Amino acid sequence: MKRIIDTDDAPAAVGAYSQATSNGSLLFTAGQIPLTADGELLDDEPIAAQTEQALYNLDAILDEAGASSDDILKVSVFLADIDDFEAMNEAYANYFDDEPPARSAVEVGALPKGVGVEIEAIASLE
Repeated sequence: MKRIIDTDDAPAAVGAYSQATSNGSLLFTAGQIPLTADGELLDDEPIAAQTEQALYNLDAILDEAGASSDDILKVSVFLADIDDFEAMNEAYANYFDDEPPARSAVEVGALPKGVGVEIEAIASLE
């Protein structure tokens, strides 16, 4: 059975999607951009700061679902500019300092609200 995950500690969904969904075993997050729960968009910040905010949003969603970053199995990172990979990767490595999950990182044509990064994750809830 599908369960919707919703927390006020991450940006609210602004369209026809949920912050995350779960089937009880796996958690699938929506892509998280550098937008605070209060609605402050960090699109002018360096990519490291944008990455940290997106990961902070993931943390809030994971916490609401009863999980943590240790439970993440796969991450997808979408970059507006692949030249930002190194700075994103450094901030990302600080978040996943031990046994990081599988990851894809790709450049895309554009991201919502003109941000530099969007991050989504799949986590185990078992």
